[in-house]
Amino acid sequence: MQDHGRAELYRLLEPRVGRLHIDQRLGVEADREHLVFGQGRNFFHLENWYSIHALIRCSLRLVGMHGRGRRNARRIDVRRNEVMLPRLPETFDGFTILQLSDMHLDMDEAFPGIVSERVRDLEYDLCVLTGDFRYLTAGPIEGALAGMRRLRANLAGEVYGILGNHDSIRMAPVLEEMGVRMLLNESVVLRRGDSRLHLAGIDDPHYYRADNFERARAGIPSNAVSLLLAHSPEVYRQAAHAGFDLMLCGHTHGGQICLPGGVPLMLNARCPRRVCRGAWRYHGMQGYTSAGTGSSVVDVRLNNRPEVTLHRLSKR
Repeated sequence: MQDHGRAELYRLLEPRVGRLHIDQRLGVEADREHLVFGQGRNFFHLENWYSIHALIRCSLRLVGMHGRGRRNARRIDVRRNEVMLPRLPETFDGFTILQLSDMHLDMDEAFPGIVSERVRDLEYDLCVLTGDFRYLTAGPIEGALAGMRRLRANLAGEVYGILGNHDSIRMAPVLEEMGVRMLLNESVVLRRGDSRLHLAGIDDPHYYRADNFERARAGIPSNAVSLLLAHSPEVYRQAAHAGFDLMLCGHTHGGQICLPGGVPLMLNARCPRRVCRGAWRYHGMQGYTSAGTGSSVVDVRLNNRPEVTLHRLSKR
């Protein structure tokens, strides 16, 4: 499995995203390992404070919740979301998108197999991955890529992805080699007969602030139905005003550790709670924020099970 260096990244990605984007991404990646405070849309980044991860695990063990939380983290729900788009071309009526988000595939060696088993028999037309393939926010990428290779063998048809705040841009070419088309402020056209649906994706808007709506939207006609992949819901206003019909995102894990009733103790996104989990709407745009397929910081889930999501598009 090849880890592409800077010169190779220039060769593979510069025609698509530009040299400046690659340099800025790599620069922030090099700086970020010790940044618990500052950078990005949030001031505080718990995921970068590695010394507290063990403390959280020990605290959960003391109150007898760690084992239960670990079991919950492996019980992945299949959630279904109906999206009505009156302007949807007739041939795309019933088009179903499988969304996986925040998998953190190298956190648990068994987890890629668990996800594979959950999705293997699902029926869908397209799969999208909304970022955070890796567990840590810096360091090696090989474990996450190995896990993704195992999972990709169990995903049917075309797969599109975006990078999250845990991911390195060095991962993008390797993911594309295994058949995951990465959207780095880019869009593609999905075709059924003579009808078209536009799918765009932006680079991480949370920590790297590498999103570029102008580039992602370029080439999409103003009257066309368009879908956006964004790692975090924090840019929901910009997405709506850019004219997207549907935004699929993740990042928040729905809180991951919640009080009874699903009330999150903490959300790592600077936006209203109503857009931090499940289906929502802002002006004319619909959105969905996945509670995440994997776990971050600690491998537990309380009152908030992980999910894979089937979005079914319909005209009525």
